[in-house]
Amino acid sequence: STSAMPLNPHPAGHPHRKRSPEPRESTSAMPLTLMELPYPAEALEPHLSAENVTVHHQGHHAAYVTKVNAAVAGTDMAEMSAAEIMMQAEGGLFNSAAQVFNHDFYWQSMSPTGGGEPAGPIADAITASFGSFDAFKTQFSAAAGGHFGSGWAWLVADDAGALSIVSTHDASNPVKEGLGKPILTCDVWEHAFYLTHKNKKADYIQAYFSLVNWEFANANLTA
Repeated sequence: STSAMPLNPHPAGHPHRKRSPEPRESTSAMPLTLMELPYPAEALEPHLSAENVTVHHQGHHAAYVTKVNAAVAGTDMAEMSAAEIMMQAEGGLFNSAAQVFNHDFYWQSMSPTGGGEPAGPIADAITASFGSFDAFKTQFSAAAGGHFGSGWAWLVADDAGALSIVSTHDASNPVKEGLGKPILTCDVWEHAFYLTHKNKKADYIQAYFSLVNWEFANANLTA
């Protein structure tokens, strides 16, 4: 159905937005941009090759951004974030928006200076929730390694700060499913690791633990 009324100049959630009197900017039709990597593509070597990271980021991640922008152009969602879109959308648009959110989170879950054992609040929370870091690493590796098909392994926190490990299929994530606040994620879609580790997913998960960004985890836990 079409309406003769003009589009609402103040989309829901953005009462402060005013429509520019001059249509000189087209950015509102492209609300999402591909997140820049927090490090050079080669910085995760040897754990993930520069080619692997570049194809994953510039190929797969970028394609989801493009799909979302094409789908929401000219709609009420055109100025929403990926997180806002994924919470409202279903089907193909949900998949694309959630994958933008998931990949943004994934790149930040790793760091060239990461790895090793955690420190700070996340270390205490892991010990409280799993008994030890080694127990957590074993359980997280089992969840990521045992996930059938495409998906994600997540460390999440509940409202009391207790941690748990959840797996989500395809594009889904704990935010959409109401499973807790994301703290870290590991992408277990095959494209995340195949150019470096081929079919050896266990090697990739071990490599992930050499990169895991505990500073990001602490920021999320205490936010």
